[in-house]
Amino acid sequence: MKVLGISGSMRKEGNTADLVNAILERCQSAGIKTEFISLAGKKIHPCLGCEKCKEKKACVIENDDWEKIINKVLDCDVLVIGSPTYYYDVCGHLKNFIDRTYSLYHDRRLAGRMGVAVAVQAQKGASRTIQTLEGFLSSHEFSSLGSVKGNGYHEGEVLADKEAIEKAQKIGDKIVRLVNRHNH
Repeated sequence: MKVLGISGSMRKEGNTADLVNAILERCQSAGIKTEFISLAGKKIHPCLGCEKCKEKKACVIENDDWEKIINKVLDCDVLVIGSPTYYYDVCGHLKNFIDRTYSLYHDRRLAGRMGVAVAVQAQKGASRTIQTLEGFLSSHEFSSLGSVKGNGYHEGEVLADKEAIEKAQKIGDKIVRLVNRHNH
């Protein structure tokens, strides 16, 4: 079993990364294989709406980092996907990443995995960010393991959001239980 965490934030070590990692750390300390990817500094072009992926069975855009990252998603059992909240929704960079997964939708290539939605807000808007992330997960037939909303603006602030960190740890523990059940 492999758990992959993705932070869609342009801040490599920002609050979104912290909250995603709070889940991964619980899995790691139980001996589960985890990997964390930040989309910060990655080049991810938007979907062109060209529909060529229907015949090609793959996205035709090749001059960026999307394919390398999506291959890791295809390789995982649990995806923990997080975004900061920009104008009441996911940030544009992560939305580009999500939109490109349309190329995998035709053959339901992402179906059967489990997913966790993570959102960070300064004061408000994270509910809609979670809705967008859960919409992405459910469109691709992931089973939801829940979601976490945290508050944070300046670097590291989300770590002081006790409720969010506790919920993240609970979800991490839930993943551990599932993996242990799966292995016995």
